Amino acid sequence: MTSTIIEKNKQKGLKKIIGGSAYGNMIEWFDYATYGYLATVIAFVFFAPGNESAALLNTFAIFALSFIVRPIGGVVWGYYGDRIGRRKVLILTMCMMSLATFTIGIIPNYETIGVFAPILLLLCRIIQGFSASGEYAGAALMIAEHAPAKKRGLMVSMIPASTAAGMLLGAGVAAILEFSLNTQALYSWGWRIPFLMSLPLGLIGLYIRLKMEDSPVYNEMIEKKEKLEIKQLGIIEGIQKNFKKILIAMGVISLNAVGFYIILSYMPTYLTTALGFDHLQSTLTTIVTLLTYIFLPIVGSLTDRVGRKPVLITACIFFILFTYSIFYLMSMGGIFTILSLIILGAILACNDGVLATFLSEMFPTEVRYSGFALSFNTGNALFGGTAPYIATFLIATTGNNFAPAFYLMAGAIIALIALLKTTETTNISLSEIKGTEVLIEESETEKNQPHNRSGFNWIRMNSKRRDI
Repeated sequence: MTSTIIEKNKQKGLKKIIGGSAYGNMIEWFDYATYGYLATVIAFVFFAPGNESAALLNTFAIFALSFIVRPIGGVVWGYYGDRIGRRKVLILTMCMMSLATFTIGIIPNYETIGVFAPILLLLCRIIQGFSASGEYAGAALMIAEHAPAKKRGLMVSMIPASTAAGMLLGAGVAAILEFSLNTQALYSWGWRIPFLMSLPLGLIGLYIRLKMEDSPVYNEMIEKKEKLEIKQLGIIEGIQKNFKKILIAMGVISLNAVGFYIILSYMPTYLTTALGFDHLQSTLTTIVTLLTYIFLPIVGSLTDRVGRKPVLITACIFFILFTYSIFYLMSMGGIFTILSLIILGAILACNDGVLATFLSEMFPTEVRYSGFALSFNTGNALFGGTAPYIATFLIATTGNNFAPAFYLMAGAIIALIALLKTTETTNISLSEIKGTEVLIEESETEKNQPHNRSGFNWIRMNSKRRDI
Protein backbone atom coordinates (compact mmCIF):
# COMPACT_ATOMS: atom_id res chain seq x y z
CA MET A 1 0.00 0.00 0.00
CA THR A 2 2.77 2.37 1.00
CA SER A 3 4.80 1.56 -2.13
CA THR A 4 1.73 2.25 -4.29
CA ILE A 5 1.27 5.67 -2.70
CA ILE A 6 4.96 6.48 -3.20
CA GLU A 7 4.76 5.42 -6.84
CA LYS A 8 1.66 7.58 -7.41
CA ASN A 9 3.41 10.56 -5.83
CA LYS A 10 6.41 10.01 -8.08
CA GLN A 11 4.18 9.89 -11.15
CA LYS A 12 2.35 13.03 -10.04
CA GLY A 13 5.64 14.82 -9.40
CA LEU A 14 6.99 13.76 -12.82
CA LYS A 15 3.87 15.05 -14.56
CA LYS A 16 4.29 18.37 -12.75
CA ILE A 17 7.92 18.60 -13.90
CA ILE A 18 7.04 17.77 -17.52
CA GLY A 19 4.08 20.17 -17.52
CA GLY A 20 5.97 23.05 -15.90
CA SER A 21 9.05 22.66 -18.08
CA ALA A 22 7.07 22.22 -21.31
CA TYR A 23 4.58 25.04 -20.70
CA GLY A 24 7.28 27.53 -19.76
CA ASN A 25 9.34 26.55 -22.78
CA MET A 26 6.27 26.88 -25.02
CA ILE A 27 5.65 30.44 -23.84
CA GLU A 28 9.33 31.37 -24.22
CA TRP A 29 9.34 30.25 -27.84
CA PHE A 30 5.97 31.80 -28.59
CA ASP A 31 7.55 35.07 -27.47
CA TYR A 32 10.77 34.48 -29.38
CA ALA A 33 9.22 33.21 -32.65
CA THR A 34 6.58 35.92 -33.00
CA TYR A 35 9.35 38.23 -34.26
CA GLY A 36 10.04 35.92 -37.19
CA TYR A 37 6.42 35.50 -38.19
CA LEU A 38 5.86 39.26 -38.21
CA ALA A 39 9.25 40.12 -39.76
CA THR A 40 7.85 41.93 -42.80
CA VAL A 41 5.56 44.03 -40.58
CA ILE A 42 8.40 44.79 -38.15
CA ALA A 43 10.60 45.85 -41.08
CA PHE A 44 7.96 48.42 -42.06
CA VAL A 45 7.31 49.65 -38.50
CA PHE A 46 10.86 49.98 -37.16
CA PHE A 47 12.95 51.08 -40.15
CA ALA A 48 13.05 54.04 -42.52
CA PRO A 49 10.69 53.72 -45.51
CA GLY A 50 11.84 53.56 -49.11
CA ASN A 51 13.79 50.32 -49.41
CA GLU A 52 11.85 47.19 -48.48
CA SER A 53 14.77 44.81 -49.11
CA ALA A 54 17.12 46.84 -46.90
CA ALA A 55 14.48 47.06 -44.16
CA LEU A 56 13.95 43.29 -44.25
CA LEU A 57 17.70 42.65 -44.15
CA ASN A 58 17.99 45.01 -41.16
CA THR A 59 15.15 43.15 -39.44
CA PHE A 60 16.97 39.84 -39.85
CA ALA A 61 20.28 41.48 -38.92
CA ILE A 62 18.72 42.34 -35.55
CA PHE A 63 17.44 38.75 -35.42
CA ALA A 64 21.02 37.54 -35.96
CA LEU A 65 22.62 40.07 -33.59
CA SER A 66 20.38 38.88 -30.75
CA PHE A 67 22.14 35.53 -31.09
CA ILE A 68 25.52 37.04 -30.21
CA VAL A 69 24.56 36.94 -26.55
CA ARG A 70 23.37 33.33 -26.77
CA PRO A 71 26.82 31.78 -26.09
CA ILE A 72 27.41 34.32 -23.29
CA GLY A 73 24.01 33.49 -21.85
CA GLY A 74 24.78 29.79 -22.20
CA VAL A 75 27.90 30.23 -20.06
CA VAL A 76 26.16 32.40 -17.44
CA TRP A 77 22.93 30.41 -17.12
CA GLY A 78 24.82 27.13 -17.37
CA TYR A 79 27.19 28.14 -14.58
CA TYR A 80 24.39 29.19 -12.25
CA GLY A 81 22.21 26.25 -13.28
CA ASP A 82 25.00 23.92 -12.15
CA ARG A 83 25.55 25.96 -8.96
CA ILE A 84 22.15 27.05 -7.68
CA GLY A 85 19.93 24.53 -9.46
CA ARG A 86 17.90 24.16 -12.63
CA ARG A 87 14.62 25.41 -11.11
CA LYS A 88 15.85 28.87 -10.05
CA VAL A 89 17.40 29.56 -13.43
CA LEU A 90 14.19 28.55 -15.25
CA ILE A 91 12.21 30.96 -13.07
CA LEU A 92 14.58 33.80 -13.96
CA THR A 93 14.54 33.06 -17.71
CA MET A 94 10.73 33.00 -17.66
CA CYS A 95 10.55 36.47 -16.10
CA MET A 96 13.20 37.97 -18.38
CA MET A 97 11.68 36.70 -21.62
CA SER A 98 8.15 37.83 -20.77
CA LEU A 99 9.21 41.35 -19.81
CA ALA A 100 11.45 41.81 -22.88
CA THR A 101 8.74 40.58 -25.25
CA PHE A 102 6.09 42.77 -23.64
CA THR A 103 8.40 45.77 -24.03
CA ILE A 104 8.68 45.17 -27.80
CA GLY A 105 4.91 45.52 -27.92
CA ILE A 106 5.02 49.06 -26.52
CA ILE A 107 7.99 50.50 -28.46
CA PRO A 108 6.93 53.48 -30.64
CA ASN A 109 7.49 53.09 -34.39
CA TYR A 110 10.19 54.67 -36.57
CA GLU A 111 7.90 57.47 -37.66
CA THR A 112 7.49 58.52 -34.01
CA ILE A 113 10.99 58.22 -32.49
CA GLY A 114 13.22 57.67 -35.51
CA VAL A 115 16.42 55.66 -35.09
CA PHE A 116 15.65 54.97 -31.43
CA ALA A 117 12.94 52.52 -32.55
CA PRO A 118 15.34 49.92 -34.03
CA ILE A 119 17.83 50.55 -31.19
CA LEU A 120 15.19 49.73 -28.55
CA LEU A 121 14.09 46.75 -30.63
CA LEU A 122 17.66 45.45 -30.70
CA LEU A 123 18.03 45.84 -26.92
CA CYS A 124 14.85 43.86 -26.32
CA ARG A 125 15.94 41.15 -28.74
CA ILE A 126 19.30 40.88 -26.97
CA ILE A 127 17.49 40.37 -23.66
CA GLN A 128 15.27 37.78 -25.34
CA GLY A 129 18.33 36.00 -26.70
CA PHE A 130 20.03 36.04 -23.30
CA SER A 131 16.91 34.55 -21.72
CA ALA A 132 16.39 31.90 -24.40
CA SER A 133 19.99 30.75 -23.95
CA GLY A 134 19.12 29.29 -20.55
CA GLU A 135 15.58 28.12 -21.23
CA TYR A 136 15.80 25.20 -23.63
CA ALA A 137 18.73 23.49 -21.92
CA GLY A 138 17.29 23.96 -18.44
CA ALA A 139 13.81 22.72 -19.38
CA ALA A 140 15.26 19.65 -21.13
CA LEU A 141 17.53 18.83 -18.18
CA MET A 142 14.72 19.17 -15.65
CA ILE A 143 12.84 16.40 -17.44
CA ALA A 144 15.91 14.30 -18.33
CA GLU A 145 17.13 14.23 -14.74
CA HIS A 146 13.69 13.26 -13.41
CA ALA A 147 12.78 10.71 -16.10
CA PRO A 148 13.46 6.95 -15.88
CA ALA A 149 16.29 5.98 -18.23
CA LYS A 150 14.13 3.72 -20.42
CA LYS A 151 11.62 6.52 -21.12
CA ARG A 152 13.99 9.48 -21.19
CA GLY A 153 13.81 9.94 -24.95
CA LEU A 154 10.02 10.01 -24.92
CA MET A 155 9.74 12.41 -21.99
CA VAL A 156 12.47 14.84 -23.04
CA SER A 157 10.88 15.03 -26.51
CA MET A 158 8.14 17.06 -24.83
CA ILE A 159 10.56 20.03 -24.81
CA PRO A 160 11.06 20.30 -28.59
CA ALA A 161 7.35 19.50 -28.94
CA SER A 162 6.54 22.43 -26.65
CA THR A 163 8.91 24.61 -28.68
CA ALA A 164 6.92 23.73 -31.79
CA ALA A 165 3.68 24.36 -29.87
CA GLY A 166 4.92 27.84 -28.94
CA MET A 167 5.79 28.59 -32.54
CA LEU A 168 2.47 27.14 -33.68
CA LEU A 169 0.71 29.45 -31.23
CA GLY A 170 2.71 32.38 -32.60
CA ALA A 171 1.92 31.43 -36.19
CA GLY A 172 -1.74 30.96 -35.33
CA VAL A 173 -2.01 34.37 -33.68
CA ALA A 174 -0.21 35.99 -36.63
CA ALA A 175 -2.57 34.26 -39.08
CA ILE A 176 -5.65 35.41 -37.14
CA LEU A 177 -4.37 38.98 -37.12
CA GLU A 178 -3.61 38.94 -40.85
CA PHE A 179 -7.02 37.43 -41.63
CA SER A 180 -9.13 39.64 -39.38
CA LEU A 181 -7.37 43.02 -39.70
CA ASN A 182 -6.85 45.23 -42.71
CA THR A 183 -3.32 46.31 -43.62
CA GLN A 184 -3.55 49.66 -41.86
CA ALA A 185 -4.77 48.16 -38.60
CA LEU A 186 -2.20 45.34 -38.68
CA TYR A 187 0.71 47.71 -39.29
CA SER A 188 -0.40 50.37 -36.81
CA TRP A 189 -1.45 48.37 -33.74
CA GLY A 190 -2.42 44.77 -34.58
CA TRP A 191 1.14 43.47 -34.70
CA ARG A 192 1.59 44.47 -31.04
CA ILE A 193 -1.03 42.03 -29.72
CA PRO A 194 1.11 38.82 -29.59
CA PHE A 195 3.95 40.72 -27.90
CA LEU A 196 1.60 42.13 -25.26
CA MET A 197 0.17 38.63 -24.68
CA SER A 198 3.53 37.52 -23.32
CA LEU A 199 3.02 39.17 -19.93
CA PRO A 200 -0.12 37.28 -18.78
CA LEU A 201 1.13 34.05 -20.36
CA GLY A 202 4.48 34.51 -18.60
CA LEU A 203 2.80 35.03 -15.23
CA ILE A 204 1.02 31.68 -15.63
CA GLY A 205 4.34 30.02 -16.47
CA LEU A 206 6.00 31.64 -13.46
CA TYR A 207 3.27 30.35 -11.14
CA ILE A 208 3.74 26.79 -12.45
CA ARG A 209 7.53 26.88 -12.18
CA LEU A 210 7.47 28.17 -8.61
CA LYS A 211 5.84 24.85 -7.68
CA MET A 212 8.52 22.70 -9.36
CA GLU A 213 11.32 20.92 -7.49
CA ASP A 214 14.92 20.49 -8.58
CA SER A 215 15.99 17.15 -10.03
CA PRO A 216 17.06 14.25 -7.77
CA VAL A 217 20.18 13.76 -9.90
CA TYR A 218 21.26 17.36 -9.27
CA ASN A 219 20.42 17.20 -5.55
CA GLU A 220 22.38 13.96 -5.22
CA MET A 221 25.43 15.60 -6.83
CA ILE A 222 25.23 18.59 -4.47
CA GLU A 223 24.90 16.35 -1.40
CA LYS A 224 27.93 14.30 -2.41
CA LYS A 225 30.03 17.41 -3.01
CA GLU A 226 29.06 18.88 0.37
CA LYS A 227 29.71 15.59 2.14
CA LEU A 228 33.12 15.11 0.54
CA GLU A 229 33.86 18.87 0.59
CA ILE A 230 34.49 18.90 -3.15
CA LYS A 231 34.69 22.36 -4.72
CA GLN A 232 32.40 23.09 -7.66
CA LEU A 233 34.23 23.52 -10.97
CA GLY A 234 34.71 27.10 -12.16
CA ILE A 235 33.43 28.23 -15.56
CA ILE A 236 36.78 28.04 -17.35
CA GLU A 237 37.81 24.75 -15.71
CA GLY A 238 34.48 23.13 -16.59
CA ILE A 239 34.79 24.20 -20.24
CA GLN A 240 38.41 23.05 -20.46
CA LYS A 241 37.64 19.58 -19.08
CA ASN A 242 34.76 19.09 -21.54
CA PHE A 243 36.02 21.16 -24.48
CA LYS A 244 36.13 18.30 -26.97
CA LYS A 245 32.59 17.21 -26.12
CA ILE A 246 31.37 20.81 -26.45
CA LEU A 247 32.92 21.13 -29.93
CA ILE A 248 31.39 17.84 -31.06
CA ALA A 249 28.01 18.84 -29.62
CA MET A 250 28.17 22.15 -31.52
CA GLY A 251 28.72 20.20 -34.73
CA VAL A 252 25.78 17.91 -34.01
CA ILE A 253 23.61 20.98 -33.32
CA SER A 254 24.40 22.63 -36.67
CA LEU A 255 21.67 20.82 -38.60
CA ASN A 256 19.03 21.53 -35.98
CA ALA A 257 20.03 25.19 -35.80
CA VAL A 258 19.89 25.79 -39.55
CA GLY A 259 16.85 23.59 -40.08
CA PHE A 260 14.85 25.07 -37.21
CA TYR A 261 15.32 28.69 -38.25
CA ILE A 262 15.05 28.11 -42.01
CA ILE A 263 12.05 25.77 -41.96
CA LEU A 264 10.10 27.00 -38.94
CA SER A 265 11.02 30.67 -38.56
CA TYR A 266 12.24 32.08 -41.88
CA MET A 267 9.86 30.10 -44.10
CA PRO A 268 6.87 32.52 -44.04
CA THR A 269 9.18 35.32 -45.19
CA TYR A 270 10.75 33.06 -47.82
CA LEU A 271 7.37 32.06 -49.24
CA THR A 272 6.31 35.71 -49.39
CA THR A 273 9.45 37.39 -50.72
CA ALA A 274 11.01 34.63 -52.85
CA LEU A 275 8.03 32.62 -54.09
CA GLY A 276 5.40 35.38 -54.18
CA PHE A 277 2.86 33.99 -51.70
CA ASP A 278 0.70 36.48 -49.79
CA HIS A 279 1.30 36.93 -46.05
CA LEU A 280 -1.67 34.93 -44.83
CA GLN A 281 -1.06 32.06 -47.24
CA SER A 282 2.61 31.88 -46.16
CA THR A 283 1.74 31.79 -42.46
CA LEU A 284 -1.00 29.17 -42.88
CA THR A 285 1.28 26.98 -44.98
CA THR A 286 3.99 27.15 -42.31
CA ILE A 287 1.47 26.03 -39.70
CA VAL A 288 1.21 22.78 -41.65
CA THR A 289 4.96 22.27 -41.14
CA LEU A 290 4.64 22.80 -37.40
CA LEU A 291 1.85 20.23 -37.23
CA THR A 292 4.32 17.55 -38.31
CA TYR A 293 5.94 18.03 -34.91
CA ILE A 294 3.11 16.06 -33.32
CA PHE A 295 5.32 13.09 -34.21
CA LEU A 296 8.10 14.21 -31.87
CA PRO A 297 7.02 11.95 -28.97
CA ILE A 298 6.98 9.02 -31.42
CA VAL A 299 10.54 9.91 -32.43
CA GLY A 300 11.58 10.19 -28.77
CA SER A 301 10.03 6.82 -27.95
CA LEU A 302 11.72 5.26 -30.98
CA THR A 303 15.14 6.40 -29.78
CA ASP A 304 14.54 4.68 -26.45
CA ARG A 305 14.35 1.45 -28.45
CA VAL A 306 16.83 1.81 -31.31
CA GLY A 307 19.21 4.44 -29.93
CA ARG A 308 19.83 8.16 -30.48
CA LYS A 309 22.52 8.02 -33.17
CA PRO A 310 20.67 6.00 -35.85
CA VAL A 311 17.78 8.48 -35.87
CA LEU A 312 20.06 11.55 -35.92
CA ILE A 313 22.21 10.12 -38.72
CA THR A 314 19.15 9.23 -40.80
CA ALA A 315 17.90 12.83 -40.58
CA CYS A 316 21.32 14.12 -41.76
CA ILE A 317 21.38 11.80 -44.77
CA PHE A 318 17.83 12.70 -45.80
CA PHE A 319 18.59 16.43 -45.69
CA ILE A 320 21.78 15.99 -47.72
CA LEU A 321 20.10 13.92 -50.41
CA PHE A 322 16.67 15.52 -50.78
CA THR A 323 16.66 19.16 -49.64
CA TYR A 324 17.23 20.79 -53.03
CA SER A 325 14.56 18.63 -54.68
CA ILE A 326 12.13 19.51 -51.89
CA PHE A 327 12.74 23.24 -52.41
CA TYR A 328 12.08 22.80 -56.12
CA LEU A 329 8.83 20.98 -55.30
CA MET A 330 7.91 23.83 -52.94
CA SER A 331 8.17 26.37 -55.76
CA MET A 332 5.45 24.60 -57.75
CA GLY A 333 2.78 25.99 -55.43
CA GLY A 334 -0.52 24.59 -54.20
CA ILE A 335 -0.52 21.07 -52.82
CA PHE A 336 3.14 20.65 -53.81
CA THR A 337 4.20 23.45 -51.45
CA ILE A 338 2.24 21.92 -48.59
CA LEU A 339 3.64 18.46 -49.32
CA SER A 340 7.22 19.76 -49.46
CA LEU A 341 6.87 21.55 -46.11
CA ILE A 342 5.39 18.43 -44.51
CA ILE A 343 8.40 16.42 -45.72
CA LEU A 344 10.87 19.02 -44.44
CA GLY A 345 9.08 19.20 -41.10
CA ALA A 346 9.03 15.41 -40.74
CA ILE A 347 12.75 15.07 -41.44
CA LEU A 348 13.57 17.90 -39.03
CA ALA A 349 11.37 16.23 -36.40
CA CYS A 350 13.62 13.15 -36.62
CA ASN A 351 16.49 15.40 -35.56
CA ASP A 352 14.71 17.68 -33.12
CA GLY A 353 12.88 14.88 -31.34
CA VAL A 354 16.11 13.35 -30.05
CA LEU A 355 18.67 16.18 -29.92
CA ALA A 356 17.77 17.46 -26.43
CA THR A 357 18.00 13.94 -24.99
CA PHE A 358 21.30 13.32 -26.76
CA LEU A 359 22.82 16.53 -25.37
CA SER A 360 21.50 15.76 -21.87
CA GLU A 361 23.39 12.47 -21.96
CA MET A 362 26.72 13.89 -23.13
CA PHE A 363 27.85 15.75 -20.01
CA PRO A 364 28.35 14.88 -16.30
CA THR A 365 25.88 16.35 -13.79
CA GLU A 366 28.26 18.98 -12.40
CA VAL A 367 28.63 20.63 -15.83
CA ARG A 368 25.57 19.27 -17.62
CA TYR A 369 23.73 22.59 -17.74
CA SER A 370 26.91 24.44 -18.75
CA GLY A 371 27.90 21.93 -21.44
CA PHE A 372 24.40 21.68 -22.89
CA ALA A 373 23.69 25.42 -22.79
CA LEU A 374 27.08 26.52 -24.14
CA SER A 375 27.18 24.05 -27.04
CA PHE A 376 23.50 24.50 -27.93
CA ASN A 377 23.58 28.29 -27.86
CA THR A 378 26.95 28.67 -29.58
CA GLY A 379 25.80 26.30 -32.32
CA ASN A 380 22.58 28.25 -32.71
CA ALA A 381 24.47 31.57 -32.76
CA LEU A 382 26.83 30.36 -35.49
CA PHE A 383 24.41 28.42 -37.65
CA GLY A 384 20.85 29.32 -36.63
CA GLY A 385 20.70 33.01 -35.77
CA THR A 386 22.39 33.89 -39.04
CA ALA A 387 20.22 31.53 -41.12
CA PRO A 388 17.45 33.99 -42.14
CA TYR A 389 20.02 36.67 -42.96
CA ILE A 390 22.25 34.28 -44.93
CA ALA A 391 19.25 32.82 -46.77
CA THR A 392 18.02 36.30 -47.74
CA PHE A 393 21.55 37.36 -48.73
CA LEU A 394 22.14 34.22 -50.84
CA ILE A 395 18.94 34.74 -52.77
CA ALA A 396 19.69 38.46 -53.30
CA THR A 397 23.26 37.86 -54.53
CA THR A 398 22.82 34.69 -56.57
CA GLY A 399 19.32 35.23 -57.90
CA ASN A 400 18.63 31.57 -57.10
CA ASN A 401 15.44 31.17 -55.07
CA PHE A 402 16.59 27.71 -53.97
CA ALA A 403 19.87 28.95 -52.46
CA PRO A 404 18.72 28.38 -48.83
CA ALA A 405 18.64 24.65 -49.61
CA PHE A 406 22.44 24.61 -49.93
CA TYR A 407 22.84 26.18 -46.49
CA LEU A 408 20.56 23.54 -45.00
CA MET A 409 22.53 20.76 -46.73
CA ALA A 410 25.81 22.20 -45.38
CA GLY A 411 24.42 22.08 -41.84
CA ALA A 412 23.49 18.43 -42.35
CA ILE A 413 27.00 17.55 -43.56
CA ILE A 414 28.64 19.19 -40.52
CA ALA A 415 26.23 17.41 -38.16
CA LEU A 416 26.88 14.04 -39.81
CA ILE A 417 30.65 14.39 -39.43
CA ALA A 418 30.25 15.31 -35.76
CA LEU A 419 27.88 12.40 -35.11
CA LEU A 420 30.42 9.94 -36.47
CA LYS A 421 32.72 11.01 -33.62
CA THR A 422 30.16 10.13 -30.92
CA THR A 423 29.00 6.89 -29.40
CA GLU A 424 25.54 5.72 -28.36
CA THR A 425 24.09 7.23 -25.18
CA THR A 426 20.76 5.43 -24.77
CA ASN A 427 19.98 4.14 -21.24
CA ILE A 428 22.92 5.89 -19.60
CA SER A 429 22.42 6.53 -15.89
CA LEU A 430 22.83 10.32 -15.72
CA SER A 431 24.14 10.23 -12.16
CA GLU A 432 27.00 7.96 -13.25
CA ILE A 433 28.35 10.05 -16.14
CA LYS A 434 31.81 11.31 -15.18
CA GLY A 435 33.91 13.96 -16.79
CA THR A 436 36.97 11.70 -16.70
CA GLU A 437 35.20 8.55 -17.81
CA VAL A 438 33.67 7.36 -21.04
CA LEU A 439 31.05 4.84 -22.03
CA ILE A 440 31.57 1.69 -24.09
CA GLU A 441 29.25 -1.10 -24.98
CA GLU A 442 29.80 -4.41 -23.24
CA SER A 443 30.34 -7.60 -25.10
CA GLU A 444 27.40 -9.96 -25.52
CA THR A 445 28.84 -12.16 -22.74
CA GLU A 446 29.00 -9.22 -20.31
CA LYS A 447 25.46 -8.15 -21.21
CA ASN A 448 24.15 -11.52 -20.07
CA GLN A 449 25.78 -11.15 -16.65
CA PRO A 450 23.80 -9.55 -13.76
CA HIS A 451 24.56 -5.87 -13.21
CA ASN A 452 22.84 -2.52 -12.79
CA ARG A 453 24.32 -0.54 -15.67
CA SER A 454 21.70 -1.25 -18.40
CA GLY A 455 24.05 -3.13 -20.72
CA PHE A 456 26.96 -0.68 -20.45
CA ASN A 457 30.24 -0.45 -18.59
CA TRP A 458 32.64 2.33 -17.62
CA ILE A 459 36.38 2.65 -18.21
CA ARG A 460 38.93 5.23 -17.12
CA MET A 461 40.71 7.67 -19.40
CA ASN A 462 44.03 5.90 -18.95
CA SER A 463 42.47 2.82 -20.59
CA LYS A 464 41.58 2.43 -24.24
CA ARG A 465 38.82 5.00 -24.82
CA ARG A 466 36.19 6.25 -27.20
CA ASP A 467 34.94 9.79 -26.58
CA ILE A 468 31.23 10.50 -26.39
